Order: sequence, then C-alpha cells, then structure tokens
Amino acid sequence: MPLVDLSAPISPDPPEVPDMLRTEVAYEDHAAGARAIEALFGVGPELLRDGEGWALETFTHFGTHSGTHVDAPWHYNSTIAGERAQTIDELPLDWFYAPGVVVEAADRDDGEALTAADFEHRVPRPLAERDIVLVHTGRDAYYGQPDYIARGPGVTAEATRWLYDRGVRVMGIDAWGWDAPLHLQAERAKESGSPGVFWEAHQADLAYSQIERLVNLAALPADGFTVACFPLRLRGGSAAPSRVVAIVPDD
Repeated sequence: MPLVDLSAPISPDPPEVPDMLRTEVAYEDHAAGARAIEALFGVGPELLRDGEGWALETFTHFGTHSGTHVDAPWHYNSTIAGERAQTIDELPLDWFYAPGVVVEAADRDDGEALTAADFEHRVPRPLAERDIVLVHTGRDAYYGQPDYIARGPGVTAEATRWLYDRGVRVMGIDAWGWDAPLHLQAERAKESGSPGVFWEAHQADLAYSQIERLVNLAALPADGFTVACFPLRLRGGSAAPSRVVAIVPDD
C-alpha cells in the first residue's frame, strides 16, 4: 500500500522568524561524537570505526506547535463543556488512526472560511464516526515562506461543530491554522467588540483535535484511505508533533 507523507520536514528556521515561531536545531557530527566518547569513556578515535563517534542533534528551540502537529483541547481553553480540557497525552489513541476524507477548499481566498453548508456540499461521502477530515487549501505551497502564517481560508466554529456532531474528533488542514489567519481574525474581533470572533473555531467549546500545517493533501484521493497521525506522548501538553501519514490502498 502506498504511503503518502503529510508532514512537513522539521528544519532550522532563518534568523528573521520570530522567537515564538522558531525552530532551532544544534547538529553534532561524527567527529564531535568521537571527542565526546573519548571525554566520557577514555575510548580514543583509533578504537572507533573510521575514527567516528555518534552523530547527535539537539532541539534548542522547538515549540509543540511548530511544524506539523496535533492540538489537544487543552490548547483551546482550560475547560471544555464545563470540565477540565484534555491534554495531548490523555486523548484516546483510536482517534489518531482512522479512515480519512479530503474536503476541497483550494478555491477559497485567504480568510474566506468554510461554513457548515460548505462541508455539507463538499464532503465526498457521508461522514462516519471517528473519520478524520482533512481540508485541502493548497497553502502548503507557501510552507516556510514569510507570509505562510497569513494564508489560508480557515474553518468557522459552526462548521467545526457540524463535523463534531457527526462524530469527527480529528480534523486537519494544510495551512498554518484551522481558523482563518490571525491578523484577519484580530481585525474582525476588534471591529465587533465581542468575544467568540477571534480564534472562534479553536474556542468552540468542543473536545476535538486539529492537525495543522499538513502537506501533500493534493496527492490523496477524496476518500478510501486511512490516516495515521499519532502525536508524541507529551505529559500535560497542549499539542505535540506528529508524523502524519496517509495509507492509500493499491488500485
């Protein structure tokens, strides 16, 4: 069965990326590994194959919401439906391995959020409980570019609830966020003067997970595949990175 990688690669960011959004990785090569082995164990490079020790990488700055990641309800609010929101390590594993469907939204402009009616007309088949719904916007083409954060149509709170009511607990998008871009939400929130406009889908008071910053959704069929998107088991985490993969049966 072909496997389609839906995760963006993790790599260090250029200097202009703001601290809050940065990924930084320190790389140590085999020569550095040989020096470490000699310092720790007194084993010189002459006792190592090709004089080399281990290679090693260390995340020096890596947020749980960097790259392709899965959000937990705890990210949205401290309580959901009147109870303490679940953290990423508390979510059921069966949420993260399930049939997937792709909803097309590449025709939508940035900030032109999808409504419940849009999903009703665009889902490729009736949704079943625990289906994983992936929204294809095509904004993965801008991944790693400075304006990536400002791109994407987003999904409304009403549409998120529509999916939730049909048993969907994991929903993802190939844009920076599930909601419309933050600067557009901020403008609307300040104009309205009301809560529930900024970050509306995140704070819809629903216990569900979002997968954000997916890639390669264009390579998938609309239906008939399985998604594996297990997040790292970070105790108390609001999110965790995930290697998201679609398993597509051979024809």
